[in-house]
Amino acid sequence: MQTEGPISKMLLAYQDPIQVYAEAGAHILHLNAHLGKAIRLESLGLWSCKACQGIFTSLFRMGCCKRCFFESPLAGDSILRPELSTAHLGQADRDLDYEARYQLQPHVVYLADSGGLKVGVTRHAQRHTRWMDQGASRVRIIAETTNRYEAGVIEVALKNHYSDKTSWRHMLAGVQSGENLAEEALRASKFFPEDVAHFFVPNGEEVTLTYPSVGVPKVTSVKLEADQVLEGVLAGIRGQYLLLSDGRVINIRAHEGAHVRWTLG
Repeated sequence: MQTEGPISKMLLAYQDPIQVYAEAGAHILHLNAHLGKAIRLESLGLWSCKACQGIFTSLFRMGCCKRCFFESPLAGDSILRPELSTAHLGQADRDLDYEARYQLQPHVVYLADSGGLKVGVTRHAQRHTRWMDQGASRVRIIAETTNRYEAGVIEVALKNHYSDKTSWRHMLAGVQSGENLAEEALRASKFFPEDVAHFFVPNGEEVTLTYPSVGVPKVTSVKLEADQVLEGVLAGIRGQYLLLSDGRVINIRAHEGAHVRWTLG
């Protein structure tokens, strides 16, 4: 099968194991069905900005062209740093209507085992998607807030005690930290700032996630900009990564907007 189109973040369905779909032009590819088969990704040398939809020969950051990265609310400061949210004050960063919809809704703070224990923030409504995107094996909610800013304040305090980054090599290798997440949640609660301590949830949701993937002890990250054609046998999928049988991996999220021709065996 062959099809082409701009790369989007893979769609992950919360099942056991997780089901993975890729959008390619007019087609939706069910990648679980192609495990153990040949896969080929060919860069077509064009990129689509997710904000303005313009077509470029390269993008700047976060799936945006340079202008949109500095002007669009899709790349605003609060996307990566929730503590910088201002919609709860009625103050715009770039577009108050968009920011209010995004920021002024319930959020969760969580501990995730993603190749090592980390703290994170996400909207309550899309929590499972966020955890699957990160390739987490286990997750526990430790706080539920009314907006993004409150969650960001908690995360900032906890970053003095936990990483906020995913150890992607350990995650792809299937490494687990092994902490008891219920006990760790109680420990983390002691680091909450006093004015947001009431958002702690002692019996927060805890989930275990399984992926259509085998642990690969040694991996090499590749990019389509450097390797214009990537081909091999699809050995696994975890988070937003495709793993080939020879240990090469590609982060699909990092290639968002790239026009690619897919060939699946």
